[in-house]
Amino acid sequence: MKKARALIVDDENIIAWTLQEKLTKEGFEVKTAENGESAINSIREDMPDIAFVDVFLPDIGGIQILKEIIGLNEDIPVIMITGSGSVDTAVTAMKLGAYDYISKPFNLTEVAIIAKKAIESKRVNREVTWRLEKEKKTHSIDSIIGESKEIKDVLDMIQKIVQSDATTVLIEGESGTGKDLVGRAIHYASRRSARPFMDINCTALPDTLVESELFGYEKGAFTDAKAKKIGLFELADGGSVLLDEIGDMLLMTQTKLLKFIENKRFKRVGGASDIEVDVRIIAATNKNLKEEIKNGRFREDLYYRLRVIPIFILPLRARKGDILILAKYFIDKFNQEFRKDVKGLSSKAEQAILSYHWPGNVRELKNVIERAIILESKDEILIEHLPIEVVEGVPVKGEEQQQSSFVLPEGGVPLEEVEKNLLIQALKKAGGNQSRAAKLLSLSRYALRYRLKKIGYLKADATD
Repeated sequence: MKKARALIVDDENIIAWTLQEKLTKEGFEVKTAENGESAINSIREDMPDIAFVDVFLPDIGGIQILKEIIGLNEDIPVIMITGSGSVDTAVTAMKLGAYDYISKPFNLTEVAIIAKKAIESKRVNREVTWRLEKEKKTHSIDSIIGESKEIKDVLDMIQKIVQSDATTVLIEGESGTGKDLVGRAIHYASRRSARPFMDINCTALPDTLVESELFGYEKGAFTDAKAKKIGLFELADGGSVLLDEIGDMLLMTQTKLLKFIENKRFKRVGGASDIEVDVRIIAATNKNLKEEIKNGRFREDLYYRLRVIPIFILPLRARKGDILILAKYFIDKFNQEFRKDVKGLSSKAEQAILSYHWPGNVRELKNVIERAIILESKDEILIEHLPIEVVEGVPVKGEEQQQSSFVLPEGGVPLEEVEKNLLIQALKKAGGNQSRAAKLLSLSRYALRYRLKKIGYLKADATD
């Protein structure tokens, strides 16, 4: 592991030498400087990981050196070295951004501990900053893919939300439409992005635990409460909380949530004192909450309190113009992730995914593309690389199915023969038009061709 580099700036040789010896023994790579000018030159040439700076120097004061270091690199922890009577100056330095100070004569063991803590603090801060930037990039508004008017309306709404102080948002839509993605985009594009983002799936926990997860509990609040627990609302102070599948929340917890939204205060389970926090609540659900209200499973007052700013995400089948755009996005994403070079979808594969109704929405499309890229080695995704349900197509919900008048003979009949007869009948009724025949059988055109090839009606390489 690379050694941490320390710079000691002190005009007293014995002080500089003593610190250098101790820090070297502790695994630091140490440089020294006798005055401010040489210290600044040294920092510009080779940024140290930590600096020890005497308050009083012959040319430039230690406070000025501190300002210079912060101006060059604010991530360098600076520890001020003070003598008797200069503690006030050290305190001023702390207010300006110094990490800590040590007073002469100092304890070398304590100095080593302070130095190591400063280096660790710098590492943690750097990692936190890196992770925050990664989260912002991963969950930015740009991560929501689509060109349809419906998606553009969602993006416009997100922009309005992040520029406002709105503290409650309700996102509705079927499973797999991207409610979680929208919720995270709202947080990471807003002024709250530097503060925590907490999410809880109301269906992932037993009903009895949702309240304690949200509000926390005091030691002894119940049998297993061995110690105090901080809840998500408290941990997310200044940030956002995503309540996924809020339609499944218990009525009792709904009541407490409504009270919290209105007062910005809550009590931990078993607690007596109020706790005040500032969080944005982003609620998401795939249920029809108006129906839940009618059935007595959701509070009407909570619904309207959450629905200050509503966002509805249409299912993928209702915005077909986004399907190929999303498919291309996922192909590029998984090409990079799995080091593949798939160029795209064949024309038949495109038609198949456009014809399919995607009950699992964007999540299902993502999984289909990921599977095809992992398992197949062609330079494009062919129709045979797609799952059978996508190839054959499934009628959109609500479409009425024509009832067959076929009566099973007493002695039975092979299923293949029934299928063959139905296929041929459909073709005859459609005048040989495969698209019309497919519609009569509630199949996609490519599913029909697949079945015709299977019964030998079409050659395997037949094309229109």
